[in-house]
Amino acid sequence: MRRKIINYAVAFFILLVLNFLLPRLMPGDPLSAIYGEEVLIQMTPELKARLIERFALDKPLWEQFASYILSLAKGDLGYSYYQNAAVPEVILAHLPWTLLLMGFATVFSSVVGIILGIESGWKRGKLIDKTSLTGMMILSGFPSFFLGIVLLLFFAVTLGFLPLQGARTAYGNLIGGWVVLDVLKHLILPLTSLTLAEIPANYLLTRNTMIINVREPFILTAKAKGLPDSKVRYRHAGRNSLLPVVTRIGIKLGIIVTGALFVEIIFSYPGVGNLIYTSLLMRDYPVLQGSLIMVTTFVLLINLGVDLIYKKLDPRA
Repeated sequence: MRRKIINYAVAFFILLVLNFLLPRLMPGDPLSAIYGEEVLIQMTPELKARLIERFALDKPLWEQFASYILSLAKGDLGYSYYQNAAVPEVILAHLPWTLLLMGFATVFSSVVGIILGIESGWKRGKLIDKTSLTGMMILSGFPSFFLGIVLLLFFAVTLGFLPLQGARTAYGNLIGGWVVLDVLKHLILPLTSLTLAEIPANYLLTRNTMIINVREPFILTAKAKGLPDSKVRYRHAGRNSLLPVVTRIGIKLGIIVTGALFVEIIFSYPGVGNLIYTSLLMRDYPVLQGSLIMVTTFVLLINLGVDLIYKKLDPRA
């Protein structure tokens, strides 16, 4: 375990170095790469001099890196000139919306995909298996953003049942439980898009692993002991079929911040994915760099968590 932690620490350090070097390797002045040409045009010479001193851009590269690490240690990720706020404040304002959306999508798609996969793999070749497999193969051909567009056009534009965009009704003056209902109403379409897009992969992984596991000797032993069918199916075969699914869920959780990028853009949902897209359009490089650091940290922590869960599911790991 200690070796894995060291590996993650090394990976994090390498990514920090890349995050530091990339703007400085871009053509032109590093300050231009960090803040953009549009902003530099409007800067006063005094402000430019202050920023150069702050980022130690007039010093050797190693001193610049030391200054960069010290700034990160203090939580200084820079200042968003487009949002007119500190980068951590900007990211934290958008992060809860992405966690809400992707959290529910991950839970729903995992539960539905795993249960259907276990049932389908256990009853291979029967009607439920053939029907589920055909439906999931068709559904897997549609990406989340395409499903989002179809749902948006049908339920929001044609029928007018659900909101077109956003996470809350603007100037709604809602209070109490009405706020929760309003948020959930705006959440339905993007959540459905992501959930439907993620179910097939979890289903197929679980089903294929179940088909292999039901032939294993430990399943025959469990049946020979007279254990109930449902117990053999879920506690023995089903549990041992979760390993590849847990790996995939861990990877998806690692990119939870950017995983809903296209769906957030379609529905103008105020999450981190939409923030990254807006920052890219506005050349708001401090926000992009801060988001990269956050995504990097999140990915490594999730992968470490998956390694720990693996030991619980499979003692051989």
